[in-house]
Amino acid sequence: MPEAYIVEAVRTAGGKRGGRLAGVHPVDLAARALDAIIERSGIDPKAIDDVIMGCVSQGGEQAMQVGRNAVLATKHLGEGTPAVTIDRQCGSSQQAIQFAAQAVMSGTQDCVIAAGVESMSRVPMGSTAMFHMKEGLGNYKSPGLEENYPGIQWSQFVGAEMIARKHGLSKDDLDNFALQSHLKAAKATEAGAFEKEILAIAIETADGEAMHTVDEGIRFDATLEGIQSVKKLSEEGKITAASSSQICDGSSAVLVVSERMLKEHGLTPLAKIRNLTVTAGDPVIMLEEPLFATDRALERAGLRIEDIDLYEVNEAFAPVPLAWLKHTGADPERLNVHGGAIALGHPLGASGTKLMATLVHALHRHGKKFGLQTMCEGGGVANVTIVERM
Repeated sequence: MPEAYIVEAVRTAGGKRGGRLAGVHPVDLAARALDAIIERSGIDPKAIDDVIMGCVSQGGEQAMQVGRNAVLATKHLGEGTPAVTIDRQCGSSQQAIQFAAQAVMSGTQDCVIAAGVESMSRVPMGSTAMFHMKEGLGNYKSPGLEENYPGIQWSQFVGAEMIARKHGLSKDDLDNFALQSHLKAAKATEAGAFEKEILAIAIETADGEAMHTVDEGIRFDATLEGIQSVKKLSEEGKITAASSSQICDGSSAVLVVSERMLKEHGLTPLAKIRNLTVTAGDPVIMLEEPLFATDRALERAGLRIEDIDLYEVNEAFAPVPLAWLKHTGADPERLNVHGGAIALGHPLGASGTKLMATLVHALHRHGKKFGLQTMCEGGGVANVTIVERM
């Protein structure tokens, strides 16, 4: 079977809700990531077979096929470049990578951009469902779904609390993990660890035009006392906003190509894709599936967790990576070494390619071989992607 290679991977620095990226239309935000892939890789834009764009809240400014609209808003791509927009919830753009790799490995395409975008400031989380319900246009929960899951209101917050209880995680565990996310992200930023993956975005500020290059959510002065003082989301629970991922605006993209494309265009790969896995399980606890998806991915790849040098496990809520560590027996020192979504933000549909950009560049920076990325997703689904540094 043909191999699939990652040639380039970029992301914007995260923007806080109502923050530095809130003035940028999501179509243009996504277009900038696509342009950066072309500019940095040097690939002929006409060689791009397809663009696969992840986006969760496909309404408002992200409606009407945001992936295709982003292509049409680029400087380098044009009307002849197809695109599609997909939704696998928080794993949307990780799934975009996997679809891109599958296209290359099947031999049906040679050069695909996997990407993602989410402006959570301009298209609020859940708004696509809530708007229709408020307007009397129906509920996503059908009679058949209600029959199978009577009285269940799907909630990632509830699922995260269930994971904390099931895996014996205390509030102190969650707060300490949250602190480490900020400390690692701050250290990585100050050391220039994100420079190769971040693309600068021009923004308008009160003082005029500026370039957005630093993740806005990082608390460089974070303390355990400050994190511990944040009010719990539910009185009987353990999770707070401080131990949850930050609402975030951002876009990201990854270029996936065949070996033939490497040779014909003189491209240098960053990584080879070694495994693509997606599994599904309990939709109520919902966010626990990365644990079991990782087991399956390692088995299929013929690897052990000890063989993986770096892990990117999305920090949707602190219980998720902590439960993943307990379940897999993974080395905590290899987990989210440059911080995670608690500090850097979780721009939903953009997070999959965002994490891959961080992972492949971290493998090169630290001289490591294997990386594993996994994402918990609404509905009890999880993606796992294993890559090997080239």
